[in-house]
Amino acid sequence: MPLPKPPASKAAILSHTDFESQAAPRSERRTSKARQEPVATQALDLSDGGTSLAAPPRKISSAAPVAARGAVGMPTKQATLASAPTAAPKARVRTTRGTGPAKLFVLDTNVLMHDPMSLFRFEEHDVFLPMITLEELDDHKKGMSEVARNARQVSRELDALAAFPKDESSPDIQAGVALAKTGHKDAGGKLFFQTMLMDVQLPAGLPQGKADNQILGVVKSLREIQSGINAGREVVLVSKDINMRIKARALGLAAEDYFNDKVLEDGDLLYTGVLQLPFDFWEQHGKTMESWQQAGNTFYRIAGPMVPQLLVNQFVYLEQPGAAALYARVTEITGKTAVLKTLKDFAHAKNSVWGVTARNREQNFALNLLMDPECDFVSLTGTAGTGKTLMTLAAGLSQVLDDRRYTEIIVTRVTVPVGEDIGFLPGTEEEKMGPWMGALDDNLEVLAKGEGSAGEWGRAATQDLVRSKIKIKSLNFMRGRTFLNKFVLIDEAQNLTPKQMKTLITRAGPGTKIVCLGNLAQIDTPYLTEGSSGLTYAVDRFKGWPHSGHVMLARGERSRLADFASEVL
Repeated sequence: MPLPKPPASKAAILSHTDFESQAAPRSERRTSKARQEPVATQALDLSDGGTSLAAPPRKISSAAPVAARGAVGMPTKQATLASAPTAAPKARVRTTRGTGPAKLFVLDTNVLMHDPMSLFRFEEHDVFLPMITLEELDDHKKGMSEVARNARQVSRELDALAAFPKDESSPDIQAGVALAKTGHKDAGGKLFFQTMLMDVQLPAGLPQGKADNQILGVVKSLREIQSGINAGREVVLVSKDINMRIKARALGLAAEDYFNDKVLEDGDLLYTGVLQLPFDFWEQHGKTMESWQQAGNTFYRIAGPMVPQLLVNQFVYLEQPGAAALYARVTEITGKTAVLKTLKDFAHAKNSVWGVTARNREQNFALNLLMDPECDFVSLTGTAGTGKTLMTLAAGLSQVLDDRRYTEIIVTRVTVPVGEDIGFLPGTEEEKMGPWMGALDDNLEVLAKGEGSAGEWGRAATQDLVRSKIKIKSLNFMRGRTFLNKFVLIDEAQNLTPKQMKTLITRAGPGTKIVCLGNLAQIDTPYLTEGSSGLTYAVDRFKGWPHSGHVMLARGERSRLADFASEVL
């Protein structure tokens, strides 16, 4: 018990109110019984759409604490229990994640085949599967494609949900199966199967035998059933098919896209890795700033309003007319302070990387990441012609042949054609990947031109040496591999799904650096958008990690024609 206030004058006698003013706040948390008793008087109603009904609290006489006091004025245990119910119930009330009744989501087959775990992504809401959806899953389960694998995984999840132990009676399927049954605690709703035939009259223009129209009929019938049972329960169709959502809305049915796979709603919100400092940066942070030099770099330790906005390995710059520009990288964030480290200027010819120099600010940022041995994962995004592949190849060759930091360069990409597929390709794995690696050959040709003083024979020998250190691999054979001391370049990474991106990044062993390149405006994979691309997924998840970095290249350097075309076309 805390001590009472000291007397104001000598020989003053403390009254009982002085003791009570110190001990009263502690009485509410002295014992757990004081918190349990008022909660027990409340009747909770967890039904959908119902309001919680609470029994009126017991009336406690205001004279009880006075009567229970002893001669000294200290409250007894009974007085403590009696005074607690006024504040304890507010701290113990549980709030649900949503307001109103839980929705009933009807899933289309393409949602399940797109994300096998979509069943467990709807939080407290319920999920309904029409029988035609199970039929379509059965039709797509054969094969080695990703769609077939996802269909088989969904079937296994449904089998685990519908199964029951032998010593228990068969559950009532019509009452729904708890989605948290298989260990997915985030799923608080139930799974309902279609157990009866629903006779719904669709418009005459819609063929009754088509699977999409049958699902629309199920949604319409469910809405009519729910309107009679629970008027506040909403039935929503979830589909990746745009035309199906349009037809549902034309029929007056609620329809939504599957948004859980989208990392960002808007591609403009993607982390750029670059932050411009305000013009009054030195005035706000200069008073408490510390600076020192180490290994040719200048370090600044700042504390101020800019620190909460910074992330580790984020680049900051400050350009003011008539003053020296500041280009730095955040190397450490500790509490309310951050450490900035000045960059190496790769725009100067003496710091060129395999004959390549930075032509703009963002390229200098990217080369600082590519040449940093402590940065294990680098992602570069930007429009066509910003120099992503050229800088990465130059950095890789410099660290493989000159620094001997890595043993070889491994190049891979997604084989998604822009136009019509040209069919099967002959040869080995590397020969089959050859036509897809035209960008690699073009950039190697640019790098080989830098050896002008070596002569024709010297350039040929250098090109053979470079070719021997570059291996071209296919994504289809990456499962189970481990890369040790390799420089891995993943080109056209915007066409990767999040699952494929995870498969590639987890191949990295000790001493391996992975670089992902891509342009989110040139996605060729069906059903992938800027928000659901694997490249967006990786950039968003890795930001702020001390051993990763990201730069969005802004200005094209290929040619004035390519730069203008990327803006107007």
